[in-house]
Amino acid sequence: MGKENICFLTVWILLGKFFATFSSLPETTTTTPEFVDSTPSTSPLPITAEWISNYTDIVSKFSLRTSDSPDDDLCYIVPGQPETINECQFNSKTQTFIVIHGWSVTGMFESWVPKLVSALYEREPYANVIVVDWLTRANQHYPTSAAYTKLVGRDVAKFVTWIQKELQLPWERIHLLGYSLGAHVAGIAGDLTDHKISRITGLDPAGPTFEHADDQNTLSRDDAQFVDVLHTNTRGSPDRSIGIQRPVGHIDIYPNGGTFQPGCNIQNTLMGIALEGIRGLQNMDQIVKCSHERSIHLFIDSLLNTEQQSMAYRCASKDAFNKGMCLNCRKNRCNKLGYNINKVRTTRSTRMYLKTRDMMPYKVFHYQVKVHFFSQDKLSFTEQPMKISLFGTRGEKEDIPSVLPVLNGNTTLSFLITTDVDVGDLMIVKLRWEKDSIISWSDFWGSSKFHIRKLRVKSGETQSKVIFSPKEGEFTHLVRGGQDAVFVKSKEDNMSRKEKLMHKLKMQGSLFGQNDA
Repeated sequence: MGKENICFLTVWILLGKFFATFSSLPETTTTTPEFVDSTPSTSPLPITAEWISNYTDIVSKFSLRTSDSPDDDLCYIVPGQPETINECQFNSKTQTFIVIHGWSVTGMFESWVPKLVSALYEREPYANVIVVDWLTRANQHYPTSAAYTKLVGRDVAKFVTWIQKELQLPWERIHLLGYSLGAHVAGIAGDLTDHKISRITGLDPAGPTFEHADDQNTLSRDDAQFVDVLHTNTRGSPDRSIGIQRPVGHIDIYPNGGTFQPGCNIQNTLMGIALEGIRGLQNMDQIVKCSHERSIHLFIDSLLNTEQQSMAYRCASKDAFNKGMCLNCRKNRCNKLGYNINKVRTTRSTRMYLKTRDMMPYKVFHYQVKVHFFSQDKLSFTEQPMKISLFGTRGEKEDIPSVLPVLNGNTTLSFLITTDVDVGDLMIVKLRWEKDSIISWSDFWGSSKFHIRKLRVKSGETQSKVIFSPKEGEFTHLVRGGQDAVFVKSKEDNMSRKEKLMHKLKMQGSLFGQNDA
């Protein structure tokens, strides 16, 4: 047996043990049980002035990390010990970020922690970035660690309340960022601090034991003045998916539908681990975590790549979004993902969707393509592969793949395409109908040709709506396995100059929040 096969086998064995934790979870749990460090407790946790100022039972640690040493805990701020604030050189005049990790398999901080710390300092050089260390409680059997979130939330609530009172910090400068179980810790802390925290960002909040839990035991939109959530790993049945499926914030964003992220397929991850040999086994959990942890890297991306901000769009479902039906920015229907999100508070959670690339910078440009297909014969096809090429004033992107679920004669279809290239103002669009198999029996018995009179293309990022006409003649032909159907920009442009200016102001000017995180 070769070295590569041994590594694959070892990875699968370890992976089986990793998933065994989740397979033992109950189907539904309505509440999160309360634990102390030694024995379970079912008595209600007191919420009094005496409780909030009692620091003797705090187990979590609060490290003020620096931009010079983002991966080291060099200084701890201890609740009830004001001298530690000065010792750690806490800056009371600027933004404070509190980063909360999730479940830990190894009992150690994960590699994303210093990356997020560095990115926060890159964006806000004079900020305070505090990392909450609850590793002793996080490194347990998952249901036990999940139960501990309530006690950790109490620790964080005590810390925030103490340091705010000690320094008279403005509440609007406190921002909690929680990943997985840490997102629920942040929510519980926000609930216990009388909802005065400015913002909580939930990075793929954990699903098991929280999908059906009540608001007091999970992250919810009542836990801060503004709660934004990224859902990146919601595959599976409710309460079994790694990330929570239901919306829990003011704005809940589901990149790539929220179920699975590009570049996170098991085969590629396994191969990368196997090729690294024994050292690769340390990254075994990336098979599970890749989509889950993508939420963090999307947020980091929003901090670092300020000129390439990803846009999300309000939509009723991912299926409607995949048809391109939701690329509308009127009345706050679109928003920036991550740090510069526009804080729109609604009575109900707003679901938003977007597509991304498989690596940073993650931004892509979204287009709705709307086509009416004519045919002389009665044609009907399913799952038809298309290739679309875009040519604009700044660049071009050829052979963007798309699959049309149904393709019939005399019907109008709408579908979404994306590109990581900023092509500028669209000038030419090419459409090609690929063969779905080497031998297609329908080609022997009848025609596989449609006629198209025009295309309508809407850009999500610029909100432009452009009509494209055939390059030659009134109609162009689209033949399966044939040449490109070529369309050029028509003089019919449905977006007025005033609309374009207003959209530009909203995206780049004073109408859109830039730094009020």
